[in-house]
Amino acid sequence: MANAIEKTLSRAIAERRASPSFDGSPIPDADLMKILQAGLRAPSGYNLQPWRFIVVRSPDQKRKLRAASFNQAKVEEASVMIVACGDADGWRNGDLDEMLRLGRLGGMPEGYAEQAKSTIPNYLSNHPNMPLWLNRQVMLAFTHMLLMAEVLGYDTAPMEGFEEDKVHEVLKLPLSYSVVALLGIGHLKGPDKFHGDRFNMARTVFAEEYGKPLKLSE
Repeated sequence: MANAIEKTLSRAIAERRASPSFDGSPIPDADLMKILQAGLRAPSGYNLQPWRFIVVRSPDQKRKLRAASFNQAKVEEASVMIVACGDADGWRNGDLDEMLRLGRLGGMPEGYAEQAKSTIPNYLSNHPNMPLWLNRQVMLAFTHMLLMAEVLGYDTAPMEGFEEDKVHEVLKLPLSYSVVALLGIGHLKGPDKFHGDRFNMARTVFAEEYGKPLKLSE
């Protein structure tokens, strides 16, 4: 049964922890759809949406994915594991055309569309750090999914502990895919992770230039 009451976003952000363990109870398809759709609505450079997500729910696949993730038990315990990938060749294989089609339907000026046909391929084919560009795009969508899961009352575990070549093998990923992160979703089993809190804003946020404190009224 889907969760009846959604948390506010501010509460979800404040209470979120990286769950150390899950109870394995299933997630309704309606909730999983909301989580996935939240990710697919994330901002994207040129609206190219180079993210690809593999939803892993079967016990056998979770067991294999656990073996590719340094044997972390929560991979197998989670109700759902979402493997977030970036496709370096998506723009070459139809994503650009689909972006332009949807853009035109949404009012994209024809002049912009024609210019994009050359400027975007030129930019991406000569990008100095494609893995970094993909990582930025994918993590925007990944974070949207994580927060939507928390809003819906689920617990989450963002994970970067995995062996990419083994994940590729388990999921039969194309060579153009890079594995960015794993997201475990479910309900917490046992005690939650300790609360490490966050640094004071004065340590990490500055005004106008580095080193100048930001002063905000209460």
